[in-house]
Amino acid sequence: MNKVESALTIAGTDPSGGAGIQADLKTFQELQTYGMSVITSVVAQNTTGVQDVQHMSGSMIKEQLVSVISDIPFQAFKTGMLANIEIMDAVAEKICGLTVPYVMDPVMVAASGDPLISDDAQTYLCEKLLPLTTVTTPNIPEAEAITGQTITTPEDMQQAAKQIVHDFGASAALVKGGHMRGKAVDFLYDGDRMHTFSADRIDTKNTHGTGCTYSAAITAYISHGYTLPESVKNAKDYVTAAIRHSLSIGNGSGPTNHWAQRMERVK
Repeated sequence: MNKVESALTIAGTDPSGGAGIQADLKTFQELQTYGMSVITSVVAQNTTGVQDVQHMSGSMIKEQLVSVISDIPFQAFKTGMLANIEIMDAVAEKICGLTVPYVMDPVMVAASGDPLISDDAQTYLCEKLLPLTTVTTPNIPEAEAITGQTITTPEDMQQAAKQIVHDFGASAALVKGGHMRGKAVDFLYDGDRMHTFSADRIDTKNTHGTGCTYSAAITAYISHGYTLPESVKNAKDYVTAAIRHSLSIGNGSGPTNHWAQRMERVK
């Protein structure tokens, strides 16, 4: 019997397929990882923004987690949209005893600018969930929300990564530079070393779901036994290709292309 690497995503939905659970599962599949999901919120959204949202009850989230955890082993898991304290508390209760790596995408605002998390939940996330993480992957606005600091330079990004580890208890922090100008540079601080990952910036408006896709790729590579720096490097390559070949569909910010690396290998 062939060994199967599995990963779990705990997040909200995106019926347009570019972000959230749908993006995570597509990414897992492309990276030869058996994907499973626990839905925290059902979100009515598309490339133009968020139209409505309904959150799962804490009890339903716990039941979903028990269903997966009690049956199928997984080698890594990630969280995306955790919209309120009830959801976060339910997730924290069921994951606190897990010994597999945890990747947190601290989803706070959609690419369209729509808020996806309440203010009190931001505090809970920082105090209760960040200390459980193997790595968290904030973009610059999310890193600013976590640290309370303004980030305008690469040096600010590196300081924020260190602060998230030393002050909030995350094992590692990847602060992403997609909101900066120039090259797309991300900084990973693992508590010991600062790692730098750089890629050419691609001129496109079609970036819907990049954060979900990036963190899902990191999760998938970790599930296959890659080290954290290796996983981030490989995931950076994956998401850069997905942006390079992004899809001009919908009336707003189109999605990344989850099968882009296959396209590049064929050429």
